[in-house]
Amino acid sequence: MGTVFRDFDLSGFWAVDDEYAQENYVGEPTTDEEVADVERELGYKLPASYVALLRLQNGGCPVKTCFPMEVPTSSGDDFVEIDGLMGTDRRKEWSFCGAAGNRYMIDEWGYPEIGVMIWSDGHTALFLDYRACGPQGEPEVVFVDMEGDDEEGEIVPLAPNFEAFVRGLVDDDQFYGADEEEDEEDE
Repeated sequence: MGTVFRDFDLSGFWAVDDEYAQENYVGEPTTDEEVADVERELGYKLPASYVALLRLQNGGCPVKTCFPMEVPTSSGDDFVEIDGLMGTDRRKEWSFCGAAGNRYMIDEWGYPEIGVMIWSDGHTALFLDYRACGPQGEPEVVFVDMEGDDEEGEIVPLAPNFEAFVRGLVDDDQFYGADEEEDEEDE
């Protein structure tokens, strides 16, 4: 993997038998040409760490799906849970340039023009935020919440870069398991 993901095992990152992922996210293996073509269309250079993940599998659902947050979301959760990460295969609905990709979500749902969307549930999204680094730089990962009072969406920083975001993902039972234990104690 070169200079990205040193001392970090990515072999179990992707949920490989996930039917939803296969249908909506996972594309054919990506090529250098496809990455360059998508970057041209997006107007942004993808982080090397993101491209490294796409070399393992071109989009999909990660095994660890939750990222802890310091501030609660509009739903009150202190984490964001994702169900996938976009890839480069345009034939997949949830790909950077697919039917529900970056341009569509910005134009139709009113997300801010801050960079590249990597995941969305419609009302919230994760973006590679290029405002501070420019289109060729190393973007931070931010959570954009369109449910709040701000029409342009509330932007909450999550990680200084994509690799830090991936390293920070945790199993959902870290959050849901705690809620279930609290409910049992209350009974």
